Order: sequence, then C-alpha cells, then structure tokens
Amino acid sequence: MTVAPPAQADRRYDLNFARWVRDNVNGGEKMSLCMQCGMCSGSCPIGTEMDHGPRKLFMMIRAGMKDDVFNSSTIWNCTSCYNCVVRCPRGVPVTYILQDLAAKAVELGYVKKVENARFAKAFWWSAKTFGRTDERLVTTKFYWSGGLGDFFRKSLANLKIAMGMVKTRRMHLGAPHKIKDRKGLQAILAKAAEIDARESRGGE
Repeated sequence: MTVAPPAQADRRYDLNFARWVRDNVNGGEKMSLCMQCGMCSGSCPIGTEMDHGPRKLFMMIRAGMKDDVFNSSTIWNCTSCYNCVVRCPRGVPVTYILQDLAAKAVELGYVKKVENARFAKAFWWSAKTFGRTDERLVTTKFYWSGGLGDFFRKSLANLKIAMGMVKTRRMHLGAPHKIKDRKGLQAILAKAAEIDARESRGGE
C-alpha cells in the first residue's frame, strides 16, 4: 500500500515531498545525485511533447510541487527508451522514477481510475493475445473503448508522439510481433487463472 505524502493544506509547495519521493519511489533515493545538466531532457525523443521535461520535473520535486508533478504529462509520455538512463552522467535511473511516479499518481487518486482500468484491459489483451505488447494495438483499443469521439480526439492529440516513436524506432510498422509458442502462453495463463481461482476460494 502506498503511503501518501504528508498533506499541507492551502500550500502549493510541500517541502516534505522530495523526502517522500526519496523514500517511496523506485530510484528516488538517487535523485539527490541529479546535477540538473539536462542530459535526460536533451536525450528524450519526445521531450518537446511533454509539459515538463525530466530535468524540470526533478527540480519541481525538489521544490515540493507535489500536485504539479503528479498532474504532469511527463510521467505518462515516457516511452521507456532508456536514453536518459544510459546517458545520465550521475547514474540516476530517470525512467524508473518516472514510471513509479505514474504508478503512485494512480494509487493516490490523481488519475481517473476508470480510464486507467480501460488502458489496463487494452494492455492485457495485447499481452495475452500476442505474448507481447504492441503500442499501436494497445492505444487503438484503448482509444476506441472511450467511444468514437474519444478515439479521434486522442489520436490527433498524440499523433506527433506516435511519429516521434516511429522515427526513433520505438514503434514498428507492419504486422504485430508475436511470440512463437502462443499455445504455451495460453496454457500458462489458464494454469495461473486456475491457481488464482483456487486461492480465492480459500485453497480448496
């Protein structure tokens, strides 16, 4: 269970937030190594599509801007290319921090749970069908789950991001990638479901 940051009523700047990130976010203990060189933001293939780049987001964490950080598009737009992790001169696990901040944003109620659940269903559908996740299929299924209007609105809003991922070869063109032994995967998933059902009944 995620421990929420200490609440400070009517204050935009929560001076305890940086300590909370250090203690509760994966990789947060290494944020103090960040020297604000900007290598992470400069290496990000879609940094210009974020409201704040990773460098600025880390400074916002230090400044205690809790709500601004959790409401930022930066933690959601990260494509996990790991350029920032590889190139950071201080070894700060930028990608891991962004990923866990996104998870914490969900757990703490900053993200609409209904939309998050719809995305999770689309993600899981791709994983169990092909044995891998295909960004194109996951996003298409997710956008369609919100209706026709939502599909076109989100598709147009994220078109530049998609093109950036194609250019940096983070999203391929062509048929979906599949694992070879999909029957084996289905058998594993069926067994896992059987074990889960048995445990939910109290281990009968």
